[in-house]
Amino acid sequence: MIYLDNAATTPLLDEVFDEMLPYLKESYGNPSSIHKLGRQANNALELARKRISNLINLQGRVVFTSGATEANNLALKGLAYAMRGKGNHIITSSVEHEAVLEPCRELEREGFTVTYLPVDRYCMVDLDALENSIDEKTILVSIIFANNEVGTIQPIKEIAKIVHKHNVPFHTDAVQAVGKIPVDVKELGIDLITLSAHKMYGPKGVGALCISNGLKIEPILHGGGQEGELRSGTQNVAGIVGMGKAAEVALQKIDAYSGQIKNLRDLLVDNVLKDIQYTKLNGHPTQRLPNNAHFTFLGVNGEDLIIKLDENDIAASTGSACSVQKQKASHVLKAMGFSHEEITGSLRLTLGIQNTMQEVEQTVISLKKIVHELREFSPYKFKYAMNQ
Repeated sequence: MIYLDNAATTPLLDEVFDEMLPYLKESYGNPSSIHKLGRQANNALELARKRISNLINLQGRVVFTSGATEANNLALKGLAYAMRGKGNHIITSSVEHEAVLEPCRELEREGFTVTYLPVDRYCMVDLDALENSIDEKTILVSIIFANNEVGTIQPIKEIAKIVHKHNVPFHTDAVQAVGKIPVDVKELGIDLITLSAHKMYGPKGVGALCISNGLKIEPILHGGGQEGELRSGTQNVAGIVGMGKAAEVALQKIDAYSGQIKNLRDLLVDNVLKDIQYTKLNGHPTQRLPNNAHFTFLGVNGEDLIIKLDENDIAASTGSACSVQKQKASHVLKAMGFSHEEITGSLRLTLGIQNTMQEVEQTVISLKKIVHELREFSPYKFKYAMNQ
């Protein structure tokens, strides 16, 4: 299998698995216990916090959660509840992951007001719209760091400057960015940042919300008061250990990984655009993740393309795994102004450190053959001939 769906999840690194293993069997203590096994588990959690803080240059708290969805919910709802006395206005973008959009919709049902900023054809947020949207009731701005579908990287530092000029906290869902490109929260001006282990070669079922010093939020889960009373529930020690190790490896190898993957991505993009007509690359041409290649193949149904690729032992997707599971048209591509034909013909190929040049070359060969076959049955093929 040629795996090109690394934006959905990444394979577990051997060194991550090896470090997790003892905490699945011998070192099984509850980190809240005061005996030796409990202290061992708690020390493992603190080491993971340190490794994650080092990866993003955090001066603040690392709150472990069950994943990025919970971390985003904690960031948005927790801060909204804590700031309710100041205002009720939240700003986000129209191209966020559902793990941000759904909490925003829930907050709207609770009486908060949410502004959804527009984006351009390249998926870039309109900074003038952001500036004009902030008012005296604004209590939080949350903008995704890098889009999970088309890979566009937002101008995070500029966004943070605009937000902080109005003394408003800034949150970013950086699930797709951290581990792939350098992220320095202090330099960028990020107050809250969401991370996920399984997007950076760690285990599934664990994530983190990292909070800068001095920022107060309220818990959304109530119980035993673990994680500094911000996330009750016994911690997933083995998963957290794996996340910490994945963060350590990412910090050590991020430049090499990103360079290697970017070269493969560029080879893939260049050959696809050269060899397959009526195809275009989506997202920003330069400000994009090094592993993301998102295409539109006109006259092809993306789901048919995924099935045919799978038959050829190539794993890919049309976009977010969450949206695909619900059979929903991409809200990201809609927000970018894409036509129905452009949306239905989309394909996301996301590379990882395990991919090779030979796999990229084989993928291009298979894609060219499959797209040609599917277009033979396309209702749009005469349009192509007319536009030639």
